[in-house]
Amino acid sequence: MINSKVLFFLGIGLLSIKGFSQTKTIEKKGNVTESQMSLSEKLSKYMQTQADVNGFSGTVLITRNDSVLLRKAYGLADYEWNIKNTIDTKFQLASVTKQFTASAILQLAEKGKLSLDDKLNKFLPDFPNAENVTLHMLLSHSSGLSLGFKELALSTISADSAYKEIKKIPYEFLPGTKSEYSNIGYYLLGKIIEKVSGEKYAVFLKKNIFEKAGMKNTGTSNNDSIILKKAKVYHHTEHGLAHNPYINWEFNIGHDGVYSTVEDLALWDRALYGTAILSKEMKNRMFTSYNEQNFGYGFLINPFYNHGHHLIAHDGGFLGTMTSFNRFTDDGLLVIVLSNNQSPAYLLAYGLSAICFGKEVELPYRHQKVKSNPSLYKLFEGNYEDIKILENKGKLYFNDFDIELFPESDNKFFRSDDDNRTVEFIKDVNGKYSTIKLTKAGVAEIRKRLFLDK
Repeated sequence: MINSKVLFFLGIGLLSIKGFSQTKTIEKKGNVTESQMSLSEKLSKYMQTQADVNGFSGTVLITRNDSVLLRKAYGLADYEWNIKNTIDTKFQLASVTKQFTASAILQLAEKGKLSLDDKLNKFLPDFPNAENVTLHMLLSHSSGLSLGFKELALSTISADSAYKEIKKIPYEFLPGTKSEYSNIGYYLLGKIIEKVSGEKYAVFLKKNIFEKAGMKNTGTSNNDSIILKKAKVYHHTEHGLAHNPYINWEFNIGHDGVYSTVEDLALWDRALYGTAILSKEMKNRMFTSYNEQNFGYGFLINPFYNHGHHLIAHDGGFLGTMTSFNRFTDDGLLVIVLSNNQSPAYLLAYGLSAICFGKEVELPYRHQKVKSNPSLYKLFEGNYEDIKILENKGKLYFNDFDIELFPESDNKFFRSDDDNRTVEFIKDVNGKYSTIKLTKAGVAEIRKRLFLDK
């Protein structure tokens, strides 16, 4: 996260980018000032800096109505052979897969093959407590099923053996009593699609969704097929980037498994405005928020990061795969970020959409830890709305003692777990530190202190 008083950015005096026409003149670019840059140029500059400073690897597509604002690939699809990503590179989607699973269930409901009020035991009678779980609960993350089964997904266990193990995972709460995100719920929906349709999950999605939307570069992963132009995936370790471990695609579907390109996902976005894939009634059901966590079916509806605009979105992340799919439907704006090296796609999409909406968004820079004045730390300590700042033995911490704040000036710090998230302490007219300015992906957020020292 970055602050507007940044004095160091790769040796350049550039401070920030603002969307649309509100920008102040900051830096001359030939004869063009920052305020005169087009929106596409601002988006491009932001992403190029993310690639240069933070090593972003992946593809980005931003469209507004019928106009392409940014369409570009960055980094490498294969680090060993130095093969660059291209705009048609295929990426694993992780949990962005869930929207296709939800669409398939809704298609089967529309054809009368199932009802969203059906109980799970109608399809999987041997699954524990299945008589109390409906398809609606699975779709809206209110089933009580646990988050997931990462260890199984990384094993060579058979699909049948995996199902037996997943049945042993206890529920987190009574079905229908609250909501918590569950990969297991969508895994079971994938199995239901296969049972009701009589087709493999991959085959059903290909025939009923991908082909109808014209998505020729989209499919479902397995452990055998050679997929042309598919990026290898890398995750961060203490020794640097490493290959993603083996993932067992034989059963890791429903909640994960689909791969695609940014251009195919744009075709999917366009299809969702029509009725070729889902009727208006079924889309309304998909795009309704059913609980306090904003869960629709396969999407989040108006999550907190919507910039005050109507947003239908979902992110994905599994080891090095990081993805973000964002539909600002009232604005006709689509923001897609796909990464194969654990770059925070969701944060970059947040920054990119902020630029599109004319917000001030600061460029990333290399953070440098400096000596600070620890005597100020007691003045910073306190509750700032949902953020807690702690001091202990001359060090400052964010929310708990696991995340230290490293100083880059007397009143500005970056987080030890993510140096692109910063905290700046701001004095009020009485000389008290009553506000903090947080930035993530360059987007500023203000938090007011709840209890001030007398």
